[in-house]
Amino acid sequence: MSDLRSLAKETAIYGTSSMLGKFLNYLLVPLYTASFSAQSGGYGVVTNIYAIAALLQVVLIYGMETGFFRFANKKEEDGKTVYSTILISVGSVALLFVFLCLVFLRPVSSCLGYADHPEYIGIMAAVVAMDAFQSIPFAYLRHKRRPIKFASIKLFSIVFGIAFNLFFLLLCPWLHIHFPGTVSWFYDPSYGVGYVFVANFITTFVQMFFFIPELRGFPFKYNPELMKRIFRYSFPLMILGMVGILNQTVDKILFPFLYPDGSTAKVQLGIYGATTKIAMVMAMFTQAFRYAYEPFVFGKSKDKDQQAVYAKAMKFFIIFALLAFLVVMFYLDILRNIIAPDYWEGLNVVPVVMGAELLMGIYFNLSFWYKLIDETRWGAYFSLIGCTVIVLLNVLFVPVYGYWACAWAGFAGYGVITVCSYVLGRKKYPIDYDLKGIGIYVLLAALLYGASLGFVPSNSILRLLFRTLLLFIFIGYTIKRDLPLSRIPIIDRFIKKP
Repeated sequence: MSDLRSLAKETAIYGTSSMLGKFLNYLLVPLYTASFSAQSGGYGVVTNIYAIAALLQVVLIYGMETGFFRFANKKEEDGKTVYSTILISVGSVALLFVFLCLVFLRPVSSCLGYADHPEYIGIMAAVVAMDAFQSIPFAYLRHKRRPIKFASIKLFSIVFGIAFNLFFLLLCPWLHIHFPGTVSWFYDPSYGVGYVFVANFITTFVQMFFFIPELRGFPFKYNPELMKRIFRYSFPLMILGMVGILNQTVDKILFPFLYPDGSTAKVQLGIYGATTKIAMVMAMFTQAFRYAYEPFVFGKSKDKDQQAVYAKAMKFFIIFALLAFLVVMFYLDILRNIIAPDYWEGLNVVPVVMGAELLMGIYFNLSFWYKLIDETRWGAYFSLIGCTVIVLLNVLFVPVYGYWACAWAGFAGYGVITVCSYVLGRKKYPIDYDLKGIGIYVLLAALLYGASLGFVPSNSILRLLFRTLLLFIFIGYTIKRDLPLSRIPIIDRFIKKP
């Protein structure tokens, strides 16, 4: 139980920073949707380029984060040598990537549909390279169990990035109208969405300076033989990660090429991208859990009670993920206000996207069996299967159903690989999950969500009160069944107090 408390504590720290960071980033969504109308397609450009950037970042990290955790925790390996070797390798690849992108900038930009603005691609190439390099010092902080510094850097960078977005998208336009001489020497109002990428570049560059302590104080050694072993372990994870991120972004990458009306493709993609931001609460929780769970799993891999702990962790993950789902769906009338009203037509896809995120989180929990037995190729196989399902469904149905096909394709793809991983995991590394208990929670959440749809008072206050009551039913069942208040130290001391 102490291990789970430690996991919960670190998840809370990572989760608080992640959720606060995502919340602060949510402030950019109303800013972007207000600055770029749905019909302008500006937010579609942001959605498309960031989807491409997310894929490239996974390629440039090529599984080295997990490889670092695996080899740094081996007794026969020197942790600093592992860190130094991976740092040099990832940094070298990142520099080569930027060089090639700049050399072939115009043909690459034209191929992606940005011939008029090749600098968008150049700027984001530099951002992706820096992010890839910084992922290793971030992993080092997680390895050293330093969640406070990890969270502080993340939050500072997010606030810094928001400040620059506000500067370029709000302050500069105002100054250009009222005091043009103050900004005319660098600001061009017609550049618009390009300033989103400029703000990102400045933020990522400044963030590099926070890692100076993690980049000194040890000899930089590159061990080729060690790197070969790490790469053999991590290469399947690169395929897994690349295909995994494709599962999340391929719809946004392919959409402009699949949608029949090219003039409105970015408009529809912008609507889809903006509305799915509301569903990112589930992604925030999954990410926070992942930050704490990955080093936790490898650190506990030799304990006798490991499998029982993994089973409990899975159950609690699903409980709180379902809670996140209900919170978002019950209060969607409020949350929708983070985007401009002309984007609201896409809100109906939110429950489907959140369901896909839930399945992705379950798959992430299941995926550790092949990492722990060093058969990471299975992760690559599953990811390829999922990607094939998602791409196929997008190609077949996006021309007919638009972004609805994107949402359901993601749900189907994650559903398939979750089932595949569970079935094979039962044979390779059996874990006795509480399927009955988990099933009851899923059924309860489904019934409560159905009740919220079946009874919809016209009065918004009554509607929110009714849905809040439904939420308390789920919370009450959770407390009674799996999280009795007496287990919480402060309340336990109060109850026992004479």
